[in-house]
Amino acid sequence: MNSQAKLMARLSAEHRARLMELAKEVSFPAGTRIFEEGGTADRFWVIRTGSVTLDMHVPGRRAATMETIGPGELLGWSWLFPPRTWHQGAEALSPVRALEFDADAVQRMCREDPVLGHSLVLAVAEVIGHRLKAARARLQGV
Repeated sequence: MNSQAKLMARLSAEHRARLMELAKEVSFPAGTRIFEEGGTADRFWVIRTGSVTLDMHVPGRRAATMETIGPGELLGWSWLFPPRTWHQGAEALSPVRALEFDADAVQRMCREDPVLGHSLVLAVAEVIGHRLKAARARLQGV
C-alpha cells in the first residue's frame, strides 16, 4: 500500500476533523459487492480494516481485478465527477470496516469551505494518479 493513496493523511488536521463530522461507520462481510461499475456514485469510504478489490467489466470475460486496497485508503472517487457513476466495481475481499461519507453532504461542505474543497480535490486526484500509475505498471508487467 502506497502512503500516497491514503486520503485522510493528505488533509490538514482541521480539514480531517471537519470531514469526520460527516463520517458514518459501516461494515461489509467478505464477498459483499460494495458497488457496481456504472451504478450511481453517491458516497465514498475510507477503509479502516480489511481489504477491497477493485474490478472492471471485460466484455465476454470475468471482471478483471484492477487493484486491492486496504486500511487508510479511499474507496470510490467517481462521486466527485459528473456523471457520478462508478468507473469500477468493488468487492470486500475480507471483512471490511470503513468510514462512509455521503457525497452530497461532502460536496456541500466543500462549497461552503473552498479551501477544504480544494484540499480534498487535490487529495482525491493524488489517489487517482497513484491508481492509474499502478494500473499501468500491472499492464506492462512491471
